Amino acid sequence: MTKAILRVAVSTAFAAAVLSGTALAAPKSQLVLAIGGEPEGGYDPLTGWGRYGHPLFQSTLLTRDADLKTRPDLATECSLSDDRLTWTIKLRPDTKFSDGSPLTAEDVAFTFNEAAKIGSAADLTALAAARVIDDQTIEIKLKKPWITFTENFYALGIVPSDGYGEGYARNPIGSGPYKLVSWTEGQQLIVEKNPNYYGETGPFERITFLFTEEDTSLAAAQAGQVDMVSVPATAADAPPQGFRQIVTRSVDNRGIVFPMVKDEGKAVGEGKKLGNDVTADPAIRRAVNLGIDRNQLVDVALLGHGSPAAGPADGLAWSNPDAAVSFDLGQAKTELENAGWTLGNDGIRVKDGLRAAFPINYPASDSTRRMLAETVSAQLQGIGIEATATGKSWDEIDRIMHSEPVMFGWGSHSPLEVYNLYQSSLGGVEFFNAGFYANPAVDRHLAAAQSAESLEASFPDWRQAEWDGTTGFGAKGDAAWAWLVNLDHIYYVNECLEIGATQIEPHGHGWPITAMIQNWKWTCE
Repeated sequence: MTKAILRVAVSTAFAAAVLSGTALAAPKSQLVLAIGGEPEGGYDPLTGWGRYGHPLFQSTLLTRDADLKTRPDLATECSLSDDRLTWTIKLRPDTKFSDGSPLTAEDVAFTFNEAAKIGSAADLTALAAARVIDDQTIEIKLKKPWITFTENFYALGIVPSDGYGEGYARNPIGSGPYKLVSWTEGQQLIVEKNPNYYGETGPFERITFLFTEEDTSLAAAQAGQVDMVSVPATAADAPPQGFRQIVTRSVDNRGIVFPMVKDEGKAVGEGKKLGNDVTADPAIRRAVNLGIDRNQLVDVALLGHGSPAAGPADGLAWSNPDAAVSFDLGQAKTELENAGWTLGNDGIRVKDGLRAAFPINYPASDSTRRMLAETVSAQLQGIGIEATATGKSWDEIDRIMHSEPVMFGWGSHSPLEVYNLYQSSLGGVEFFNAGFYANPAVDRHLAAAQSAESLEASFPDWRQAEWDGTTGFGAKGDAAWAWLVNLDHIYYVNECLEIGATQIEPHGHGWPITAMIQNWKWTCE
């Protein structure tokens, strides 16, 4: 984009903000934010809105504080029956939607039942039915014990039973802290405080979210026209005058999934090839994990803005730090040699006529994944593995992800993601378990976790699924993935805007920084 075009893009976006009544100088009661992309499907929680951040317009049954500890939201009590099949939930009284209508158990039951019926992005496969006991009590019946069903209590925004239907995503009604004023697709979203909101709110009466490209957003920050902007690692460490840089930890990870079965000429789904003879060898997968210098990846690909990744949920209560392996070129070479992979004349190892070669596929539009793939490729040359960084479209990746390694990004506040990535029955389902990983011992640990009496009680079983001292999905066990890095999320924030403590943020869809928006304050007069 030329400088002239960039100036036009910035001025156009902010002219729209002025016309809408949003002051660019962000007076004490108003903010302008450029912190991420626009949700393609709009603001309907039943189709995925709010999964990776604050639903903003809707309330959830429970919420999490900065330490990810559970706090009440709509629900005042939640109890699970001894057979793990029935949740009984008490709701706060006198709650209203932004249009003034009452929110009752009928709306909660409708939200859960309707989300299950339409095949929501939320995981509601275990739901048998939600039913009303009285205006403030709901009962949720499950088909089977499923402790990660609780994630819906934190992520599924409640919609009105008599106001939900076609067009809701563009004009959401909810009981959250803000209500929608206007949405100009491709440009901006304007929200105002919900006067009927029951909870604590900050001082900001109106917030404008701008949907601008990275260059445009940065130019806006440099011009003092926004109060917060998310920035990539390549643009970090040089906040404009009047801004400070805030870095939040995340479990927004990047890793390489390996096809786990041999190529026997089979196909799955719509003719997608299954299997890879090289990555089906556990010695290859273990050697890759040992042969990657993750600290170098952080330095080279993330410019220092991240941390080495050992698993899919590093630092969270269900992750097992004992499953990690350290960078060890010598041990990586030994693994390969002991398994019969010998160096060929070209420096690439060979076993029974098969070269230790495969692509590392990544979405071609993602510069960070490209840099990670290229750096891993160079590192693995040192142990005799030819891993070629290969950019592809998402459509192409969808077709080859069961037969060639792919670099994916994940990261969630729920151990459900661990289940989705490693449960054998989910092989080939959407983008879950793309490598068709299967280990009966891991399946048993995952089943035990899902049958636990509480989420906290399930944590030991999740950890054992990663590594139980004998086997597991982690690098010490089956090494089904080579997890690489966790990204830092970086923001430039106006020096007058105090946002307080932040959560460990999930994968970068949505606006996770807004999870604690009620704590934000303006500190300048």
